[in-house]
Amino acid sequence: MTAPAHPRPRLGVFKFASCDGCQLTLLDCEDELLPLADRIEIAHFAEASGDIRPGPYDLALVEGSVSTPEHLERVRRVRAESRHLVTIGACATAGGVQALRNFADVTEFRAVVYAKPEYIETLATSTPISAHVPVDFELRGCPIDRGQLIEVVTAFLAGRRPDIPDHSVCFACKRRGTTCLPVAHGTPCLGPVTHAGCGALCPAYGRGCYGCFGPSGSPNMPAMIPLLRSDGMSDEDILRFLHTFNVDDFAAIEPPGALGGREESP
Repeated sequence: MTAPAHPRPRLGVFKFASCDGCQLTLLDCEDELLPLADRIEIAHFAEASGDIRPGPYDLALVEGSVSTPEHLERVRRVRAESRHLVTIGACATAGGVQALRNFADVTEFRAVVYAKPEYIETLATSTPISAHVPVDFELRGCPIDRGQLIEVVTAFLAGRRPDIPDHSVCFACKRRGTTCLPVAHGTPCLGPVTHAGCGALCPAYGRGCYGCFGPSGSPNMPAMIPLLRSDGMSDEDILRFLHTFNVDDFAAIEPPGALGGREESP
């Protein structure tokens, strides 16, 4: 990232197909954002204010996946109006839980969910923002971590690359002194292949990691799947374990044929 061109860089926050949780994480950063209030112009943030100003924007934070024809047009417009574009959360970086549609018939899903499916415009797939426009940085999580979000914003203001690690959750468990759940208790845990960022919250409370930050920088899935089996999970259980918030990312790194193929995804 390069330093912003204006004394008060203009921030835009945009939503596509998502639950708004990552935008709420930004709103929850009240104390941390106060020192930045006089250094940023929040030009577009519908979740926080009705004062919506047109671009251009120095920094765009984009939540949500591309799931409708309208999204395709709008994401290109946001990219064209933004000097830097950062995607935030599993929906924007990996298609989100709604990417389960990528493995089934979206017409059938639509008919089950909506009383009048003929009025619903949707794409056959739910895809990350990076599948359609260039992205300057991806911040993972469902939802994102507030500390990592502040790091991204302050890094932009300083004109440097954000310092966000891409190692696994296991590193965080070691740092906080959490006993390894698979080793000590035989608890299924995706920590060895999941991107750090949550502070190993679930393992700290005796619950195996379920991959809400997506695959780490170097996931060893050929070793992970046999480990999950040894902890008592069937192949169907493993598929359901992997195919949640970051279904498309985890499906992409599954060893070919190890779990019966994509067609068996829930």
